[in-house]
Amino acid sequence: MTLEEVTLKLQSLQDDPNMQTYSKYSPTAPEWPDNRLPFVEIHLAYLRTHKTVNPAHYISNLELMIKKR
Repeated sequence: MTLEEVTLKLQSLQDDPNMQTYSKYSPTAPEWPDNRLPFVEIHLAYLRTHKTVNPAHYISNLELMIKKR
């Protein structure tokens, strides 16, 4: 998956009301309101720092974990 595809998929998860997506506070994120990183940015940062992770598998597992039941 390309960075654009990953970003679009994460954005679609964030916009889906059946998914639990939360922003998280980060003291190193002054450009975001209230220093809260959006869901998409959190997971893009993880994928950037963990280059060996397969993005398709990561997103697939993420979908299972955040689905509202």
